[in-house]
Amino acid sequence: MEPRSGCPINAAVEVLGDRWSLLVLRDVIFRDRRYFRALLTGSTEGIASNILADRLVRLVEAGILVRGTAGRGQRARYSLTEAGIQTLPIIYALGNWGLDWRPGSDELRSGQQLMREEGPAFVEELMDELRVRHLDAPPKPHHGPGPLDRLDAAYAADRG
Repeated sequence: MEPRSGCPINAAVEVLGDRWSLLVLRDVIFRDRRYFRALLTGSTEGIASNILADRLVRLVEAGILVRGTAGRGQRARYSLTEAGIQTLPIIYALGNWGLDWRPGSDELRSGQQLMREEGPAFVEELMDELRVRHLDAPPKPHHGPGPLDRLDAAYAADRG
C-alpha cells in the first residue's frame, strides 16, 4: 500500500485516519479481542460486519495486524505486529485529548485516566505486555498485576 505522497503524516493517516481502524485497534489492544466475532459483538460503537471485515483487511495489508491461518471451520485470530504495537502511543495521545476536550462516561474514561495518571512508563509496560501476547516475546519481570489487569480493574471499579 503506497501512500499518495511522501509526507509521513499523510502515510499514517491513510492507514489510521478513519474512525473504525483506530477503534478496531483499541479493542485488540485494550480488550484483547482478536477474533472477528469478538470484535463485532464487543464494539461499543456498533461496527457493521462489512466495515469490520474491510478494516481488518486494510490493517493486515498495512502491516499493523497479521491474520493467523485458520483451517476449515476454525476462526482466524488477529495479532498485532510491532507496527501495530507502536500505535499505542498515538491512541494514548488521542485518549488524553478526548479526556480534556470531549464528554464521556466515567466507566469508559477510567482506563484512559489510569494511563494518564501512571504516565509514559505505563504505556511502555503495556507495549511490552502486548509483545508477549502478540509476538511471543519473553515476558519482562515485574511486580504486581500487569497493565492490562490494572486497566480491567479500573473499568470494573467504575462499573461496580
